[in-house]
Amino acid sequence: MALRPGRTVRKLERPYTRVSQKNPRKSYVVGVPMPKIHQFRMGNPNVDASITLYLLAKDLAQIRHNALEAARVVAHKFLEKKIGSQNYYMVILRYPHHVIREKPIATGAGADRYSQGMRLAFGKPAGVALQIRKEGTPIVMIKTKKEYVEIAKQALKKFRYKIPVRCSIEIVE
Repeated sequence: MALRPGRTVRKLERPYTRVSQKNPRKSYVVGVPMPKIHQFRMGNPNVDASITLYLLAKDLAQIRHNALEAARVVAHKFLEKKIGSQNYYMVILRYPHHVIREKPIATGAGADRYSQGMRLAFGKPAGVALQIRKEGTPIVMIKTKKEYVEIAKQALKKFRYKIPVRCSIEIVE
């Protein structure tokens, strides 16, 4: 099934998505899909950084795992190309835990007989999302040297364009 538009899951909600470890039969969510984002730490963790930059969320929102991965790839490639992998350390600070469920919608001839309307409309897991439940929550951190601050800011701006949240950049020395 194709990926539905991001506007369908942008609203922040908390459905009952229980995944039981002790008694799996009591789980409402059968199998949580793995997030596309696997790498949360990039660059050189031992860089002697004098400046830390944070990307802070201005709104409450939900960011899907594929948007987070796309943003990570863009920022990481930009930093690697401009300043080299030894001069920065980038960390994605949040993990996508929230399970997104979708009810399959039938189209075509005879769809009304196949699709049961809203009966048992809990939905099947389609992906995971990162939920931002407080304004000012940091999403990404970049540590770098003083001479690379402008390039790190550009990387965070590129990251910001890929996610559906208004963000601000905070610089800490």
